[in-house]
Amino acid sequence: MGGGTWGITLACLLFDTGNSVKIWEFSKDKVDLLKRERKEPHLPWLFIPSGIEITDNLEFSIWSCDLIVVAIPSWTIREAFLRLKEGWEDKLIISCSKGLEEQTFLTPSQVIRDVIKDARVVALSGPSHAEEVSKKIPTAIISATPIENDRIFVQNLFSNQYLRVYTNPDIIGVELGGALKNIIAIASGISDGLGFGDNTKAGLFCRGMAEMVRFGISFGGNKETFFGLSGMGDLMVTCISRHSRNRRFGELLGKGESPESAEKKVNMAVEGIRTTKAVYEKSKILNIDMPITDEVYKIIFEKKKASEAVLSLLKRELKEEVIR
Repeated sequence: MGGGTWGITLACLLFDTGNSVKIWEFSKDKVDLLKRERKEPHLPWLFIPSGIEITDNLEFSIWSCDLIVVAIPSWTIREAFLRLKEGWEDKLIISCSKGLEEQTFLTPSQVIRDVIKDARVVALSGPSHAEEVSKKIPTAIISATPIENDRIFVQNLFSNQYLRVYTNPDIIGVELGGALKNIIAIASGISDGLGFGDNTKAGLFCRGMAEMVRFGISFGGNKETFFGLSGMGDLMVTCISRHSRNRRFGELLGKGESPESAEKKVNMAVEGIRTTKAVYEKSKILNIDMPITDEVYKIIFEKKKASEAVLSLLKRELKEEVIR
């Protein structure tokens, strides 16, 4: 499910390892483009094999498969699964989306289970830009679910000579890590846009990790998970990579672009925008200290100047370094 960069990359990976694969894409125009060019515009080096069928017919796609890989923006998951009332039963669903539903604050796997009762869902997450995986650059990610057989099955399904998959039973921690890191990545990009250096980014990385841990354990995630691939690893790659759309969005904000203009220039889904709003609102309700998230929110949604947000962070009451 999803004809974007990650969906296309995973479809080609699974096809190359001997699986029969169909790609469902919501946009008819995108389906026509992919059929005609056999390439995703942002991955011009990756040819989609002719054996992979591409369609906008969700019913046909789901009913004819055994396994569903969800690689669509997190805010579209509920709508996509509500489009089809039957056909999901007894299928293993692999969620590769990173984000949180604004209205309910549910993770992608929780949204799926909210729509499809008793669904078996595995989260596949970690530091994995499609631009690099599609070039077969060595990458390590996480297969997460409390159900041991399912997480090991997914581990074996996706592991190959360039993708190494580890397992973790803490699905909530893995999914929260994948969502929360996008907020800090936006802050990292803002730092780049303001012309700051490595010192600033290191500070954001470490104090951002403290926010992720503080928030994540409040929702049942294990602290150790946030220091693994789906937490620290994903945070690191998203904060520094030229491929990171969240970092790029933040960089444009730091250079003075409006949020609307910055998102348009990125021209890809920026999950961190909605995640920032959801986490900010939830942290206020639960009184969780999230200073970096607060300032990113104010820059995006209250039009606060980035330079003023930096001063607000630096002028906070001095304290002991604690990660909890």
